[in-house]
Amino acid sequence: MTQTPERDDQRPLALKIEGVSKTFGQPGGLLQKARPGVRAVQPVTLSIPRGETLGLVGESGCGKSTLARMLVGLLEPSSGRIEIDGKALNTGDPAAFGRLIQYVFQDPISSLNPRKSIRQIMETPLKRLHAMGRKDREARIREIFDSVNLREEFLDRYPHEFSGGQAQRIGIARALAASPQIMILDEPVSALDVSVQAQVLNLLARLKETYDLTYIFITHDLAVVEAVSERIVVLYFGSVVEVGPAENIFKSPRHPYTKLLASSAPVVGRPLAAPEQSHTELPDPLNPPPGCAFAGRCPRASQPCRTIAPPLTPIGDEQFAACHFPLED
Repeated sequence: MTQTPERDDQRPLALKIEGVSKTFGQPGGLLQKARPGVRAVQPVTLSIPRGETLGLVGESGCGKSTLARMLVGLLEPSSGRIEIDGKALNTGDPAAFGRLIQYVFQDPISSLNPRKSIRQIMETPLKRLHAMGRKDREARIREIFDSVNLREEFLDRYPHEFSGGQAQRIGIARALAASPQIMILDEPVSALDVSVQAQVLNLLARLKETYDLTYIFITHDLAVVEAVSERIVVLYFGSVVEVGPAENIFKSPRHPYTKLLASSAPVVGRPLAAPEQSHTELPDPLNPPPGCAFAGRCPRASQPCRTIAPPLTPIGDEQFAACHFPLED
């Protein structure tokens, strides 16, 4: 089981997941046998204190969004337990999820129903999750729109009438309408211009303080996740390979994969370095390798790496890595 460490933190827990995993089945047809399932997320155990911003990083297909979708009830876990604010939740009561945790999607335009006005979109969580009357809904919508710097006249327009930055603010406002404790931000600024990204990130920071929110921030942009997060979790092939404070994890990576991510990220004024790896392809999810999944790409791999899966172990101050031969500071 991939288990991330408990923090020495006095804050109460906002979210706790124990052994949560996801396997997508491969059913056979009339004349075909069922194939082995794809393990998208290995069993993960993780605790997030209230008010923390936790970053999730990794390549496409590493399981970031699958894990996030399980947390909000969009996917049912194959195993494990999810607790929010000390209460065990499951997909049997979607409203219970909605009142405590909300999702902000990567593509702001496609995540909004094109056939409904913004007012109708905003009213849905207030009606279904909180059963608010009309006057209370109107007051709440005005409050939320003011908090995300949107004009009230936008309420009678439709999603296609907005820019990407405005649409993302509407998506954030819709999530806030449920009065959640936790917000999962799935690539919230990747589809936006650089100048707009800064505005949205500053808005998210202000909303976090105003509403006492806990964030799970998913992104490919290492500079962004390092700037906004307190801790960072690195995923590879469905498993947690490193956890640590945001200020340390890319400056002093302990897992070779984290170093690969950091060195591959483009930086203004620095030429791209050739990756130190023998292969660039991910392992076959239908035929996962024994031992460490990163061994085939790792220049430090030896025989134990190819036969024994490394556990997540403490290395240094508040840093943990799943590696038989971790990098030195």
